[in-house]
Formats: sequence, C-alpha cells, structure tokens
Amino acid sequence: MSSDDEIDAVLKKLSVQDKIKLLTGLGWWHTEPIPEHDIPSVRFSDGPNGARGTRFFNGVPSSCFPSPIGLGSSFDTHLVDRIGQAIGDECRAKSTHVLLAPTVNTQRSPLGGRGFESFSEDPHLNGIIAASYIGGVQTKGVSATIKHFVANDQEFERFSISSEVSERALREIYLKPFQIAIKKANPWALMTAYNRVNGIHASENNKLLQDILLKEWKYKGLVMSDWTGVYSTVESVKAGVDLEMPGPSVMRGQALLRTLVAHKITLNDIDKRVANVLKLVDRAKESGIPFSGPEGSVDTPELRQLLRAAAADSVVLLKNDKHILPLKNSYKKIAVIGPNAKVAITSGGGSAGLLPTYTVSPLQGIREAARAIGADVEYAIGTPSHKYLPGLQQYIWQVDGQPGALMEFWNEAPTPNFISTSNDFGTPLPRPIWSTPTLGSNCVLFDGIDAEKVNTTCYMRYSAKFKPDEDGDWEIGLNFTGHANLFIDQKLIIEFVPTASGVDGFNAPDVRAVAKDLRAGQEYDLEIRMSNAFFASSGIPFPCWGVMRAGAVKIVDADVSIREAVALAHESDVVILVIGLNNDWETEGADRQDMELPGRTNDLVAEILRANTNTVIVNQSGTPVSMPWASKASTLLQAFYGGNELGNGLADVLFGLVNPSAKLPLTFPIRLEDNPSYPSYGDNGQESGKIYYNEGIFVGYRGYEIRKLAPLFPFGFGLTYSTFEYSNLATTEVSPDGHFNVSFDIKNSSRVPGREVAQLYVSDAQSSRPRPIKELKAFVKVALNPGETKRVDIALDREALSFYNEVDMCWVAESGTFGIHVGASSTDVRLKGEVKLDKTFTWTGL
Repeated sequence: MSSDDEIDAVLKKLSVQDKIKLLTGLGWWHTEPIPEHDIPSVRFSDGPNGARGTRFFNGVPSSCFPSPIGLGSSFDTHLVDRIGQAIGDECRAKSTHVLLAPTVNTQRSPLGGRGFESFSEDPHLNGIIAASYIGGVQTKGVSATIKHFVANDQEFERFSISSEVSERALREIYLKPFQIAIKKANPWALMTAYNRVNGIHASENNKLLQDILLKEWKYKGLVMSDWTGVYSTVESVKAGVDLEMPGPSVMRGQALLRTLVAHKITLNDIDKRVANVLKLVDRAKESGIPFSGPEGSVDTPELRQLLRAAAADSVVLLKNDKHILPLKNSYKKIAVIGPNAKVAITSGGGSAGLLPTYTVSPLQGIREAARAIGADVEYAIGTPSHKYLPGLQQYIWQVDGQPGALMEFWNEAPTPNFISTSNDFGTPLPRPIWSTPTLGSNCVLFDGIDAEKVNTTCYMRYSAKFKPDEDGDWEIGLNFTGHANLFIDQKLIIEFVPTASGVDGFNAPDVRAVAKDLRAGQEYDLEIRMSNAFFASSGIPFPCWGVMRAGAVKIVDADVSIREAVALAHESDVVILVIGLNNDWETEGADRQDMELPGRTNDLVAEILRANTNTVIVNQSGTPVSMPWASKASTLLQAFYGGNELGNGLADVLFGLVNPSAKLPLTFPIRLEDNPSYPSYGDNGQESGKIYYNEGIFVGYRGYEIRKLAPLFPFGFGLTYSTFEYSNLATTEVSPDGHFNVSFDIKNSSRVPGREVAQLYVSDAQSSRPRPIKELKAFVKVALNPGETKRVDIALDREALSFYNEVDMCWVAESGTFGIHVGASSTDVRLKGEVKLDKTFTWTGL
C-alpha cells in the first residue's frame, strides 16, 4: 500500500472538486474514478452469506453459504476462515474489491428482522467468528467491511431511532465484537449504522467515530456510511465518515463545497477523508482484481463440498430422546411434511439475499439420502407458512421455452390504455426501448437496467407462460411501487393502485385475487402492465425504477391439508417435519411482531406428534421461535438458513453421514416475555423516538442467569451422536498484565467419532460492580475418535478478567479470585477452578 508521503503527493495534485467527488459513491456499487490521476472506480458487493455482485435485478448467480447465525452455531473458526476465503474468491470472480460484510450487531431480541445476519448474542463469539470471516476474505485481497457501527439492533424506525444505551453496556456488549475483530483481523473498511446512539446519528457521532474508533482504537481503515445513512454535511465529515454511499451525493457534493467556502469545514478535514479513500483504492490496485471487470460465478466440486459441510455444521441437534437419529435402515417409509421442506430457503431477506448458483431443498436432500438406505419418501405440505405469496419462478416460462419471463420497457405509454383495466390486447404494442429476460418474479429494479435508454419514469410489461403444477383455484398476488394490472389469458385478475404504503415494495402487502379452475401443466398467458410514475415522483434520491413482486400458490383448505399430512404420518415409519420461518418473516426493513410460527404450524406439529411418535422436527429460522409442543417432541433440530446445500447438509445430519456438532449461538426463550430486552424493543418499546436498552449488560444468557430464569434451550447448547467426558482441569498463575492458561482433557466416551465445542466461562463474584454470573471468554472445537482423549490448552489475557468502568472511562481487571467454568454449554458446566489476580490494573484502547 502507498505510504503516507505518496498519499500526500496525490492529494496535492487533486483539485478541491476532485477531492469532494471522491467522498461519495458512483451509483450503488462503485466509488468515483478520476482517471487523469490514476484513481479507478472501486467496486462493492453486498454480503454477508455470499457475494451478490453489482445487481439486485438479474444478478450473476453466487454461492450462498449459511446465514451468519448458522456460521456462529458452528463455533468453528477454521471453517469460517475457509468460508471467508471462498466468498473472497467469489468477489474476485465478480471483479469486486470490497465486500459489505460481516454484520456483528447484537441480537437483543428474537424479533430483530436482521438477527440472522449476525453471528451471536455473545460479544466474544460474535467478535471471534467475525475475525475469522474477515481474515479469510482479506487473504484474497478483498476488503471486508465490518458493520453496522453501532447498536443497529432493530429495524423499526431504523433511520431515526435512538439506541439509548449505558456506557458500560455499549462497551462490553455492543462495541466489543467490533473491538475484537478490529484487534484480531483489521478489517479494511467499516460501515456506520443508520440509527442514532444516545441521541446522535452514528454517521456523525464524534464520540463513536473520533474518540473511540479512530483515537482510542487507532483504526486506520476506511469508514463508509450505510446506504443513504448520511444525514449531515459538515458533521459527518468532521466525525470521520470518509465515504457517503450510494451516489449521487445527497449530503455532500456541491453542499460540501458550499460549507468549505463558508469555512464551516477546512480543506484539512476533507483531505483526511480523501486520504482514506485513496488508501482503499491502493488496496484494490494491489489485489490484482480488475476495475470495471466482468462478473462471473464460482462453482467447483470443492466449493460444493464446502457449502455442504458448512450447511451440516450449522445444524444444532436439540433433542434426541428416543435416539431416532441417525435414521436407520429399518425405516423403509419416510414421510416428509411441512412448508419448509419443498422450497430451499437459503437465507433471510433484504440485502443478504442473492441469486444462488443452485439450491438443494430439504425434500431433495432427504430423498437422495433415503435412496442409499432403500427407503421411500412421500411428501405433504401440511400447512402453508408464507407471509407473501411464493414467487412465480417455478411456474413461468418464456415464449421460447426458456425458464423465466420477459421484461420490456417504454419511456412513453405504448398505447393510450396501457394501464387500463379494460386493456385492448388486440392492439399491437410498439417495439420496447429496452428488454431483458428475468428468471424470477421478485424484481428489485434498483440496477440492471440500461439507464442510457430507459428513463427512471417509464412503462413496463412482464410477460410469461404460467404453468401451474396442481389443479384447482390459485391465489395470485402482486405488489408494485406504482400502478400495475395483472392479467391471465388477457383477463384482469389484479388491479394494483399505488398508495403510500405501496411505495415499499419490499415489505408492503400483496394485493391478492383468485384465479379459478387452473389446470396442472396447462400454459396460461400471464402479463403484468406497469407504470412507475407514482414511485418516481416520491423523491427517492438515486436512479431507481421500482420494485415488483408477484406470487402464486394453490389454495388449500388448512383442515384438509393437515388431515392429509396426518394420514401420511400414520402410515409411515418415521416423519421428518420441516417447519419454521423464511425470508418473508425475517428480513431487512421489518422486525417480527412476535415469536410465533406462521399460520397453523403449531396445529400441524401437535397433530403429527399425536399421529406418529417417531417424528423428527426440523425448525428453520434465523432467530428463536415459540415451541409450545417442545416437551412432547422427542427429536428436534434447529437448522437456521443453510445456503445452497441446506438440503444435503440437513440430510447428512439426519442420516448420520455427519455427526452434528453445532451449538446454539443465542438463547431460545420459552416466551418472548422472558427475553431480557422485553418490553423495550421495537415499536412496542420506543418512547419519543428512543429505545432504552434497559437490560444493560445482561443481554442474552447473561440476563437469564442473573434472573435465574430457565430458557427453553440455553446458549451454547447442542447435542451430538457421541458423548464426551471432561477432566483434569489445571490453571497457571495470572501474570501482572493478566495473562494465564487453562488446560483440561476431553475424552470421546462413545463409539462414534465426533467433535465437541468446549466452552470456557469466567466469573467474578468479588467485583466492585455488578457482573454477569459468568461470561464466555474462550471456546475450542475438538475432533475425537472413539475412546480418544486430547489435552486442550487455552491462553487467556486481561480481556477475560475485565469490565468497563464508566466513571473513569477505562477497562479494569480487579484484584481477586475469578471462577473458571468449562463445559458443553452455558448451563452444562463440567469443570470448575479458580485463578487469582494479585493487583488491579486499568487500560484504554484495544
């Protein structure tokens, strides 16, 4: 990377206009270039479970790894490093220099819409796994971007809400994963949060950015805003935000030049920000990744195996009371039931979404594994669980027989009555100004459109052959950021009239209607005619053509479909019941309102458990859900969102090809009211634009333990097909600066090779301040053959002993005796010991 002197030399050559230009993005995914000074345009891509590339619409397919919460459940730093490297390779294939990941915001509540994007409720696990992810990505020359700095822990009013959090909780819980990852992996970029922190927006918060990040932690990377997350001109620059994204600028550009002329800001302030942009440009040059290069995909046998291993290692075995698992050869008829079985739900929604290179659903994976043991598999949905109607992609074909639909664009209305409900289909349409095929029916038209031909205010037609796979009445849904009509065989089915709520194409409800008496395998002409004029006039500050979402599902009588599933369960040897949430319910932009499973899922579970005691329940969600039937279920797994290979990974665990080893990275409460953040969360907890973090440092398992409140499943819990014994705990003396070692033996006392996640917690009963009962400070994943014993040695330092003193504004390790707790979960402690620190000491910084 260029030296400070070389950066200074470039700064001297740049005009003021050039410098201001560099402080904002070029469109959604690039920085502004200045070719005459050899400053190319750096490319960004969303993460965190894959590298999507530069397009929401018609993007190049990508590998989708398990959502970060699933990676956190692996407790496997080596695996996460390999995944980071693979995502780095995908970035290189897409000519991407900066990956907008990982997310390390803390899961205060099960209701967080983006909870699936973070690794854990625990700051140590969150930070350590993030560091492994960052290290893997950056070995490929790709910049990782740790986000969202900080306390961006809910979606409700996310642009304006003020996270009211104590200094100690801010330091010990919310800043800590950032601190750990910056110290251990040095991410080359950091993204600020949308929200306010104690009244001041994160993107202009001097305390967070100047005092803590830049001065105390001495962070040297680039600081960028979240997309549209800059709300000031002078304040954001002075606080330390180098880059406003996306472009064109809203708060900088000419406004920044005007403040410079008015001496509200100095050229030195601007130069500091530009210098960090130039450093990022230099890193991009050194990577060898081409600028403005093509976008491709990576799909190799080795990558598919990594995707499969990652999916399997994210599955947590919660109950196996009857030892039904692993499934045996004696099970000859297997019923697969449930709304999450047939569709591959690879990820949560929002900016984490991407177009996978391929997918394997749970049903596909189970069928393939069942063939190996000579078992037959039959499927029944039981009950639907969608919030929005499932997309059309599995039912639509172009006129030439290729999958998908044709999207056409006109700058003027093609006919006088183009959007009319009584459209004259006999009038031929003029040639479109531009057209493109598309595979799906969730069209986020933020990019991927030829902007040189298509105006941002335009008319569109989406057309395809619609081929249902079942006879009956079908429910059809449409959502569009504008005015739209949907026709089937030239008959009006839906008129979508724009409203204020309809501008939000991501989360606004579908308008729905019924198409009667459709026949399986028959082709119907499906056409959606649209005008985005209403959306285009809504004042969005960057080029965007709107969002269109269309879906369809066969209408089923819930009572009938549950009875059909129960009948199948009765006649089967074993049932695999796959339930949960999906990217309708867990998505950027919207928190959940409760922990309940959708629709009549709980009724389905209760009926299936009564019908067949050999029922394996698989719950797929990014965060906890209520399980009122848990005590009656003998076999239960938590699958999270598993990426491309989620079906094969799940099947590998169910059939014993992989011995499960994952642990819960967050606590599953019995009731929402048990969660420490209740009721101060989301729209139920806000007060005058503020959300109070009343639980302080007692987040997650810390809160349950201090209140002596048993959860449904505790933090760090997960079973395997093996059993393990812990013994021979030993500790070393604590050095004056806080270093010490803890060692112990782990033995595989079963006949099955397995891996155990040993967790080390520290307690401080003598502290002068209130502290959690215990806190995770280290973990290690150990692979053991049957009968094998390994000695584990863990080195710890002052971080394991400390708390934050908010009076003196420093970290403190107090003299006294500390408890050492080693075990298989936060509640399953197998070994206890002590260490003693002779003299109190304090420090600031990393």
